[in-house]
Amino acid sequence: MADNRKDREANKTIDDLIVDIERRIKLFQEGIDENAQAYEIAELLEEVRELNKERYIELLKSFPEDLKADVLSELSKNAQEDALEAIDAKELADIIEEMDTDDAADIVQQIEELDESKAKKVLNEIDEAESKVIRALISYDEDEAGAYMQTELFKAHIDETIGESIKRLKELKNREELDNAYHVFIVDNNNRFLGMMPMEDLVLQGPNEVYRNVLEKEGALTVTVKPNDPIDKVIELAGNYNMNVIPVVDNWGILLGRITADDIYDLMEKQATDQIYGMAGVQEESEESENIIKAGKTRAFWLGVNLITAIAASVVIGLFDSTIQSIVALAVLMPIVASMGGNAGTQSLTVTVRQLALGDIDPTEAKQVIKKEVLLSLGNGLVYAIVMGLIAYFWFDMPMLGVVIGLSMIINLFFAGFFGALIPLVLKGLGIDPAVGSSVLLTTVTDVVGFFSFLGLATLILL
Repeated sequence: MADNRKDREANKTIDDLIVDIERRIKLFQEGIDENAQAYEIAELLEEVRELNKERYIELLKSFPEDLKADVLSELSKNAQEDALEAIDAKELADIIEEMDTDDAADIVQQIEELDESKAKKVLNEIDEAESKVIRALISYDEDEAGAYMQTELFKAHIDETIGESIKRLKELKNREELDNAYHVFIVDNNNRFLGMMPMEDLVLQGPNEVYRNVLEKEGALTVTVKPNDPIDKVIELAGNYNMNVIPVVDNWGILLGRITADDIYDLMEKQATDQIYGMAGVQEESEESENIIKAGKTRAFWLGVNLITAIAASVVIGLFDSTIQSIVALAVLMPIVASMGGNAGTQSLTVTVRQLALGDIDPTEAKQVIKKEVLLSLGNGLVYAIVMGLIAYFWFDMPMLGVVIGLSMIINLFFAGFFGALIPLVLKGLGIDPAVGSSVLLTTVTDVVGFFSFLGLATLILL
């Protein structure tokens, strides 16, 4: 009885969600804020999926193709995978043909990860020209700009009038070949990129004005990326030039496509997420997976590394066991030295990793970065060495114990600042993500140096 009641409550919830979905589908079909409706429908579908995966698939399959494409693009990766496994190759091909090329490439790549033979079938079902574009896009690595490129854009010839180009734009919109066109990309006879202008600037020009004259008078933004450029460069340019779309050109300057605002924002979010997860020694992919074992394995690896480093610190403490037995106060104060070094190092590490990610540091500035972090840590070390030295003196009534812990804190904070800046710089130079593993390495340094300096000085000075 209890199970039947639970089922009825779940069904009622799904029915309520379906009513809301149907209302938003109607708004979508009426052309009322289509992007927002697609996002909201995707959110509602995610709720349905949590209650009943079969109903989720049934609902998604029942949508019109254009809505299906928009909604599928908005779903989480796990929800997308369920749909891609359930929908056959022919239907997936119809959905993908409704998508922008960048979203289509993402979906095809995801299908390929799930079932390579199915991905080939999907590509064979797609229009040959579009299939060729998608194959080119999925050939780029996920950390390259080309992987996020969209080939649909509005371009104008340099000797074309604004009126002629606007007429073409209307035709593209009527044929639904272009979803958004907030910029015009100006090219020459060989399709070489000459500049980009916001559409709002064209309103100020007459319909008979030629783009060449506009470029000469007003100028245009010529910042570009190449398809093999790292995504870090895309993020850096978007931030430095306040760009919400970035043109992609080849080595000869020929316009290939654009990276749009939604992908730029996603890249920024992904970069920040990777840094946060990396500092904690976990991976975004495994953490967002519904497979607990997969997430557990990733965490277990870094916990294992941390265990090894903790043993190393314990070995250092073991070298001075007789010193600790002679002066019990050392055991009380030891964690303070290690903790202060760890926190100071984390400050330097976090700042350096973030600046590297934003492109604010280049190899020639490495020395200045290390020098700055060492001076900051050393300055704080001197201040808190005096404070902790006085505390230790009054706490245990041992003047030289205050000297020992003060010197130890200065030494440990010096090394914390030095290695907090050095470790990410070295990892970056080796082509390793500086966010991943840096904190474990730093903890090892601050613990070993902290315990060794504190107990070593205590052995020399107090015994």
